[in-house]
Order: sequence, then structure tokens, then C-alpha cells
Amino acid sequence: MLRQLATLLLLSPVTLMPVQAHQIESALSYLDGTLELSSSFSNGEPTKGAVVRLLNADGSAGKELGRTDASGKLKLDLSGVDDGVVDLQVDGGPGHRDYLEMRVNDGEVNPEAVVSLPVSLVLIGLLVSVRRRIDEDIDDHQHRQ
Repeated sequence: MLRQLATLLLLSPVTLMPVQAHQIESALSYLDGTLELSSSFSNGEPTKGAVVRLLNADGSAGKELGRTDASGKLKLDLSGVDDGVVDLQVDGGPGHRDYLEMRVNDGEVNPEAVVSLPVSLVLIGLLVSVRRRIDEDIDDHQHRQ
């Protein structure tokens, strides 16, 4: 079942997506030495009050970094984030999300190397993660018997 769903997501991501009024477009830049997220809908309207969070390795919601202001901006402090590749989610409400993949090194990011992830790939990653956890639970149960 998961394979069929993953295939459908890959072959026709638009038909399985909820109807969206506008997609979110986000970017990172340094302003006076501070990392700033700028996020807006595809029509240019800022994403006011969007929740910005890191995602855990399994795709679940992680540490909340804050909310965008009235102009769709948020200053980010990544000094407490472990070095490595992390996924950032900008959540502007149902059907309005953006995902950025970035490498953090000593609390800093190279904005030129940030990758915007298509939602279909994020959903497939979640399906694989859920399937892996189910398989691990089955294995654990079988080993206990």
C-alpha cells in the first residue's frame, strides 16, 4: 500500500495536493550578520504569523524557532543547533508550507546552498520513516517471543 501511495505521489504530486490558494516561497539571507528568513505567498503577500520550526530526522515537528512577523520575516538563531544538515519548515497553515534543507556549521548557514524541498519528497520521506518504524516494532515484537 505504501509503495502504491509513494508511486502516486511521485507520478502525480499536483493531483494529490490539497487545493492551495498560494504556495509559500521562503529564502534565507544575512542582514548585518544576523540570519533572516523571509517568507511570502506566491502572490507576494507576506506569510504573517507562520510557525517556523526544525524537523526531526523522522519528519516530525521539532524545535520551534518562532513566528514570522507582519512582513513575513523572522531572525533565526541557530547557535544551539547541532552541526549537519537540517530541515526547516515554514508553516503558514493548512496547505501552506515550505521546506528548506540547509547545512548548519557552528550555528551558521550558507544561504546560497539552501535547498527548497518539494512537498511530495517530504511526504515520501515521512512514509518511509513510518514504514521503517512499523517494521522495527514488528521485529522487536518477534524477538521478544
